[in-house]
Amino acid sequence: MGKRPTMQQDHHPESEPHRHEPGRCLHVLRELSAFIDDELPENVCTEIRRHLGACPHCEDFVASLRQTISLCRRRPAPALSSSDRAQMRERILEAARAR
Repeated sequence: MGKRPTMQQDHHPESEPHRHEPGRCLHVLRELSAFIDDELPENVCTEIRRHLGACPHCEDFVASLRQTISLCRRRPAPALSSSDRAQMRERILEAARAR
C-alpha cells in the first residue's frame, strides 16, 4: 500500500504561493465555526468565500473541518452516568460563576 496523498497534494502543490495580507488566515479561522453554521451576515460570508477561493491552505482546512463535523454528527453521543452528569453540571456552574 502506498502513502495516501494529502488533500493539499491532491488539490494544490505545496510550492504554490500563499499570497494575501498577513493575518488574513487567522481572521478567517476565527470565524469558521459561525461560517460553517451559517450564522454570519452575508457580506462576511462573501468575504470568507472570496478568501477561501484564493487561499488553498484555508480551503483545505475548511474541507477537513466540514468532514470532521459530519463524522461527529453521525456518531451517537456517549451515555453518561448520573455521577458524570452531576460532575459536568457542577463544572459548568463553577465556570459560569467564575465569569
